[in-house]
Amino acid sequence: MARVVVLGAGIAGHTAALHLRRLLAPGHEVVVVSPNSQWNWIPSNIWVGVGRMAAADVTFPLAPVYQRQGIDFRQARAVAIHPEGSGEDPTPQVEVESTAPDSAGTRSRITYDYLINATGPRLNFAATPGLGPTGHSLSVCTYGHAEEAARAFAEVLARLERGERQTLVIGMGHGLCTCEGAAFEYTFNVEHELRVRGLRDRAEVVYLTNEAELGDFGVGGMFFQQQGFITSSRLWTESLFTERGVRPILGAHVQRVEPGRIHYETLDGTEAVQPFDFAMLLPPFRGAELQAFDRAGHDISATLFAPSGFMKVDAAYGAKPYDEWRAEDWPRTYQSPAYPNLFAVGIAFAPPHPISRPRTSVRGTPIAPAPPRTGMPSGVMGRTVAQNLAGMIQRGEAGPRRHASMAEMGAACIASAGAGMRSGTAAAMTMFPVVPDYQRYPRFGRDVGDTYGEIGLAAHWLKHILHHVFIYKAKARLGWALLPE
Repeated sequence: MARVVVLGAGIAGHTAALHLRRLLAPGHEVVVVSPNSQWNWIPSNIWVGVGRMAAADVTFPLAPVYQRQGIDFRQARAVAIHPEGSGEDPTPQVEVESTAPDSAGTRSRITYDYLINATGPRLNFAATPGLGPTGHSLSVCTYGHAEEAARAFAEVLARLERGERQTLVIGMGHGLCTCEGAAFEYTFNVEHELRVRGLRDRAEVVYLTNEAELGDFGVGGMFFQQQGFITSSRLWTESLFTERGVRPILGAHVQRVEPGRIHYETLDGTEAVQPFDFAMLLPPFRGAELQAFDRAGHDISATLFAPSGFMKVDAAYGAKPYDEWRAEDWPRTYQSPAYPNLFAVGIAFAPPHPISRPRTSVRGTPIAPAPPRTGMPSGVMGRTVAQNLAGMIQRGEAGPRRHASMAEMGAACIASAGAGMRSGTAAAMTMFPVVPDYQRYPRFGRDVGDTYGEIGLAAHWLKHILHHVFIYKAKARLGWALLPE
């Protein structure tokens, strides 16, 4: 009988674990290792961050779900992978450190036959001096961060109500950040809350981003058909910024954050300071702090992981210029080339290169979005790897047969632009494929018939519905497996 260990219980890891338990026969073990006791539907953290939802609305405890499903749950963080075992035991092992209240800090090892690394990102606030909740800016990356942002935003609202003017800066806290979509959502939710309270005229809202142009979103922008015409996400997004009176600062790398002051550099080499009363700046991501050792105890971390800390999989990692990037550079099975019983999904896998065009400032500072690997693609990866492992374990398949390349899959995203069942709006977007394929689609890199964008109240209703649907699915309620990733 086989034991599959899943590191991480975010969208990718949780999805993989639930499908593994569904697909594997009794007797095979599924073990989930996560430092968090709560599952968090992260896309709705932006609503927590403006006070529209509480943390309890976007979280639930993991242990009861896993107990009901027959999954062994360990509340711990992975510390090191020993893919060849140890001198005493050649069975592959992962070393973990407990985060449970009654055993915090205790280390142990879990043997495995297969391991899925779904550890997600390490929030690298340290990359920018003064960035983050322990510095001088806010975050919505976790539900705890979002609660803190909501409290600070409430104080801003109170000052505005007293007649004070306020400057709110929202965006990216480093030149190599990802998740521009989340910053976009939070910007327009904040702007919406100011407007519905009649306080908009006293507040300046600034969007500070590493995108060279609006509508890039870390995927190089999009083109789609609208009323018979081809339009771009740039024009579509610029019109929204103009309509809502949000001032963008584009192509920016934040150098440091001081109380009330953001120092940044732009692509043209300009260095400037942006004052603020409220700043929510997302951090860049790194891989989890995992090490790897061979059987003799030698450090082989560089073999398993890229310098970013993300795990290497079946991607083309050789350096090449932008014009030589190809869709086939991207992984299809997420299997480690070094150890075939290791897989990495979601944010945990190392992308071969960005999706957006790489840029550096005239001073030589890299300023370009890192590739997003969250949401729908993460879920699809988790399910696909689970299906492949079920085939390898139960049917003796020699290796992964199903593929989930981001250059071969589409994705749908609904970006909230303000909550409210009557006054809310959201941007509904689809793209196919996520990673452009200029060999297959020479003009735009994507199929414009399957790439779409529209903003309105109906999209907000859909996003609100999906909030409840995906939490229902994550709780593994009746019929959960029939719902799409």
